[in-house]
Amino acid sequence: MSDQISEVGQILAQQLATAEDSAAVQEIRTEWVGRRGRITLALKELGKLDPETRRTQGQILNAAREQAMRLINQKLEQLGRVEEDIQLERERLDMTIRGQAPRVGLLHPLTRVRRLLEDVFLRMGFSLAYGPEIETTWYNFEALNIPEDHPARDMQDSFFVDVPHMVLRTHTSPVQIRGMEAAQGKLPVKIIAPGRVYRRDDDATHTPMFHQIEGLVVDRGITLGDLKGTLLAMTTALLGDSIETRFRPSYFPFTEPSVEMDVTCAACGGKGCRTCKGTGWVEILGSGLVHPSVLKNGGYDPQKVSGFAFGLGIERLAMRIFGLDDMRPLYQNDVEFLTGFERYTGRPIL
Repeated sequence: MSDQISEVGQILAQQLATAEDSAAVQEIRTEWVGRRGRITLALKELGKLDPETRRTQGQILNAAREQAMRLINQKLEQLGRVEEDIQLERERLDMTIRGQAPRVGLLHPLTRVRRLLEDVFLRMGFSLAYGPEIETTWYNFEALNIPEDHPARDMQDSFFVDVPHMVLRTHTSPVQIRGMEAAQGKLPVKIIAPGRVYRRDDDATHTPMFHQIEGLVVDRGITLGDLKGTLLAMTTALLGDSIETRFRPSYFPFTEPSVEMDVTCAACGGKGCRTCKGTGWVEILGSGLVHPSVLKNGGYDPQKVSGFAFGLGIERLAMRIFGLDDMRPLYQNDVEFLTGFERYTGRPIL
């Protein structure tokens, strides 16, 4: 019996000696003691033998199985130590290699400009206000003195939704009405409303979706001088003392009188180019004194209070700050283009 067991051990030892990894040893285990292994199948055949032979052969096979498992486990333990040493060596940190600082992401340039605008106005005493991007036509048009048949609606080619009297807001001006309603007649009302707006327009200085910041002040004795002083303080804080500005009479249904504010073109420095259509100026906002009808719709008596409002395009301002001649790349997710703002060395944008 011992000779038979010894023979099995010798065969196993030769096979295990050539096994280079744990997978090869597992194959040997399957060959000998697996569900259809050589020793396993032999044990299943014992039932066909007479009792005396079955007892003798059973002892031999059980002893052979124990020896096979011992040899296999010893080999696996040996290979496990070797493989662990190899893995540790592969994962060893070389402390002499110079480290590399990980790249840190940066905010989108439009987000940076929006945050800067918010900081400027918050320091002037304004509060942040928000409104829905899917707006009722009442807040987006009628409450702002733009009835359904008003020609001003043609100036804002809108995206309508499949719900009656609902529209993707064309400006952040609806927050004027919502802000006055929320104030419930209290004074002063002094808010800015940043957010996305939507119009069917697409060229170098227009995109179908863009960003505005709406400003509103309502109090007793507000004049056009208060509006101009606020806007000049804003442009000085954002663009520096050397920036040139101008105010032009304009028309907006929700303000009277109305003015537009221009700054010198960033692309040409005021000399004239395709971005500014040869004028040297780029409009950055529309503004004016709040129309009496708008004050009434917001819950205020225009005989007792007055106010001013303005709407500022963040993309237009970003173009001026970063010296861009086309706003569309800001929306094209070109990582190389956006990463370039990391090297911006002009006024701090936080």
